Parts: sequence; C-alpha cells; structure tokens
Amino acid sequence: MNTISMVLSAIIQVILLSVIPFIWWFLTARKKEHFFSWVGLKKPEIQGSRVKLIFLILIVSIVYIVLMLIVMTQLMDGTNTATTQFEGQGWGVVPSILIFAIIQTGLSEEIFFRGFLGKRLIHKFGFNVGNTIQAILFGMIHGIPFGLMTGNVLITILLILLPGSIGWIQGWMNEKRSSGSIIPSWSTHAIMNILSALSSAF
Repeated sequence: MNTISMVLSAIIQVILLSVIPFIWWFLTARKKEHFFSWVGLKKPEIQGSRVKLIFLILIVSIVYIVLMLIVMTQLMDGTNTATTQFEGQGWGVVPSILIFAIIQTGLSEEIFFRGFLGKRLIHKFGFNVGNTIQAILFGMIHGIPFGLMTGNVLITILLILLPGSIGWIQGWMNEKRSSGSIIPSWSTHAIMNILSALSSAF
C-alpha cells in the first residue's frame, strides 16, 4: 500500500470509529464540553512523576511487543496480521508504518476504546468495573478474529489476554495518572504498533 492510500485509509478509519462517539457526545454532552476534550484528546495533567509515566509507557510497549512476537512466531507462523502488509519492504514503508501506527490504528482505536467506551463505562460503573469491561472488549476484538482464523483455543486466549491487559493499563494511565487525557494510551499504542510493523518490515 502506498503512502497516499495509507493516509486515506487512516482518515476513513478515524472517521468510522469516531461516528458513534460523536453522535453520543452530540446528544448528551455538546453543551457541557467540546468533543475533543470529551474523548480525552487534550493535554494531560500528569499526576505524579512525568518521567515515571514515560518510562512506564516505554516498558509496557516493549514488553507487549516481545510477548506478541513470541506468540506470533511460535504459535502463528504464516498467519497474516495487520502488519503483514509491510513484510520485508524495509525503509521504503516507514512513512506508511508511521501513518498506520499513529493515526489509523493508534488514534482511531484510542478514541473509541479509551476515549469513548472506557470513559462511558467508568462513568456508569466506576473505574475498576468500567475499565475492566473496556479492556475485555478491546482484547476480544483483537483475539477472536485470530482464533477464528487459526481454530486454536490457546492463541485465542493469549491474544485476548495480552491486548486486554494492555488496554486495562492504558485506561489506568489515562484516568488515574493523566487527568482523563488519552495522549498516554495513544502514545503507548502508537509505539507498540510502530515496533510491531518495523519488526515485520525488516
């Protein structure tokens, strides 16, 4: 996929995953708060050490990628993933990788899962229950398709648990350490996807 096609694909995905949040905001909160702030696209007010939060983002990203690479290489060899499109293409696809990782998947999924779904569930059920539900749904949307492709129960469980665990940590970083901003989880998501795509490209 060339860079222009990737840009168009990224824009479409962001719009699609923002439609439901936007409608919900328009019907329930437009008079109280503007949309971007409502979904957490705002400057984070860090609770505690900024350095520790950045360190946590990097560690979580690296650990996740290492575990996912182990799962992919040991259990899913030959199975197509979202980053298969970059396989073996080297430096030429780096711009497309950045668009894919930061905008198409990172931004769109964070708006929907942490910015919309997580916040609404937390508002309804409290942090522990709400954040756990969004994390489970996030894990399922990633793991179940691979389970259906492979027919492997272990892969299904692992690919629900790994993204789900990361989704929970991302929700915690946003809501408990960053005043509801989704910038930390967006950063984590983007770093993980960049590393994953680069490992495929090279």
